Amino acid sequence: MTSTSTSTGTGTGTSTGTSTGTGTSTGTGTGSSTAVPAVGDPAVADRRQEVTLSRVVRAEWTKLRSLRTPAWLFALTGLGIVLLGTMMAIGTVVAGVSAEEEEVDALGGALTGISPVELLVGALGALAVTTEYSSGTIRSTLSAVPRRLPVLVAKSVVVALAVLTVALVSVLVAFTATRGMLAGQGVSLPFTAPGVPRALVGAALYLTVVALLGAGFGWLLRSAVGALAALVGVLYVLPVLGIVLPEGAAAVVVPLMPGNAGAAVMQLGPAGLLAPWAGIAVFAGYAVLLLAVAALVLRRRDA
Repeated sequence: MTSTSTSTGTGTGTSTGTSTGTGTSTGTGTGSSTAVPAVGDPAVADRRQEVTLSRVVRAEWTKLRSLRTPAWLFALTGLGIVLLGTMMAIGTVVAGVSAEEEEVDALGGALTGISPVELLVGALGALAVTTEYSSGTIRSTLSAVPRRLPVLVAKSVVVALAVLTVALVSVLVAFTATRGMLAGQGVSLPFTAPGVPRALVGAALYLTVVALLGAGFGWLLRSAVGALAALVGVLYVLPVLGIVLPEGAAAVVVPLMPGNAGAAVMQLGPAGLLAPWAGIAVFAGYAVLLLAVAALVLRRRDA
């Protein structure tokens, strides 16, 4: 004997069939389905492997932290700013000099360490770039980021943020310690005094720009020694050449030289033709121009 059995439902399909036996069954049900990409879907793989600036920045930050020499340079920079910055205050306290006996420049003393450590941060910026060339890892880096420009931008961002953080914290510590030690000598210089916040932040910005100049020379010369030598020429030799210029030309050119322009932001009094923020802007402009040239060279030159 044959009987017919049917099964229907409100869903994605209907099935019918014939079986031998007795009985019928009916049922209703609802269901929905979501398309799930296959594991080997090329579109998914492309999204996972997409090169973004944020990923390159994270990679460069990991590289910088893994290097021993930059870590030591960061430590020496921080210690140099604090120790050298408090030396004047310690000498003033030991000598028992009071504010009435002699004019004491608390801010200038706190920023004493900036000039000696600028070559340390310059070397740090250069090593962040040249270490990859000396080890040969630059080839794998540029293979992973074929457009190349994101690598330069990411390294610059990482170096700038790291140096700015270390420098700003160290400057604030040096100023706070100096201010505390000189308070007993009758010297009072609050954080809110005119020009003080700008000079402290400006000192950290100055060192940040120096580090970017070091990185720029590192990209161009591929040598830490060569980059440091070029930085010395820009910061120390170039201003000396201003002596041979006619007096009228020197009055215009010398304040615009990189080191002089950058130092204007740390001065409480007049610092030549450039206003403080205009000076650091000019100084930063040199770094941007150098990195722009480095970007052009990086795109056209083999690794």
